[in-house]
Amino acid sequence: MLLATSCALAMIATPTAAWSAEQPKPTAKAASKAKPASKPVPVDCAKVKCIALTFDDGPGKYADKLLDTFKKYNSKATFFLEGQYVKSRPAFAKRMVAEGHDIGNHSYSHPHLRELSEDKIREELTKTQDIVKKSTGKYPTTIRPPYGEFDQRVAAIAAEMGMPIVLWNGGSRDWATRNEKAIYDEVLKNAKRDGVILMHDWVEQTVKVMPKLLTALQKQGYHVVAVSSLRGAKATKAGEVYPVGSEKDEDLTSESPTGDPDDFAESPEDGS
Repeated sequence: MLLATSCALAMIATPTAAWSAEQPKPTAKAASKAKPASKPVPVDCAKVKCIALTFDDGPGKYADKLLDTFKKYNSKATFFLEGQYVKSRPAFAKRMVAEGHDIGNHSYSHPHLRELSEDKIREELTKTQDIVKKSTGKYPTTIRPPYGEFDQRVAAIAAEMGMPIVLWNGGSRDWATRNEKAIYDEVLKNAKRDGVILMHDWVEQTVKVMPKLLTALQKQGYHVVAVSSLRGAKATKAGEVYPVGSEKDEDLTSESPTGDPDDFAESPEDGS
């Protein structure tokens, strides 16, 4: 009787031991061997269809929401920053750099550069370079002159500073319409491979329509990337213009705000 009972207990204990052997508890050593999360693979715009959405006059007060959207959709943007707004919202500029977006120089106070002396042009650009570096740890690597206006002096100063000039070859007219459907329709109308689209992160409707717009662009096969990822962008030399030929586009002025900056830009003292 005692022998039978011992055998039974042994039979009950055996499966329990086997189960434990099959599913050992994780140890600290085993956990340390876990593979790190894989890094996103860079987009090769020579092989896939790419487009760049670019935002002027920022960081605007809605930039944090815009960054949230780009992060959710695994997309990158290019922000052309004004020194006065980087000074007002340094945390937004810092986040742009930290999350892998391109940043460019859009002057300090958005003047018509062609109307300034060479010393004033340099002051507008170098002041912004310094403020962005102080806020983000990095210098802007490109220049977008306000209103898309420049001359040989501006180009020479850009070359002197080691930066290409980036314009655009498609607009959104978001600053003029302030309408989500109009912005959506205009961008999709102008979308093309290696397109550089002009937008503004201080236009609330632009930020609100961005999830729908990114979804539509991705459904059309576009990878939404920073300008530096587009074909030919990295080969553009300091003082040269990208996209090639965009400086000859007569529609540039109509696609960018042309009045007093205070009519359309956020006040640096808005408290946000």
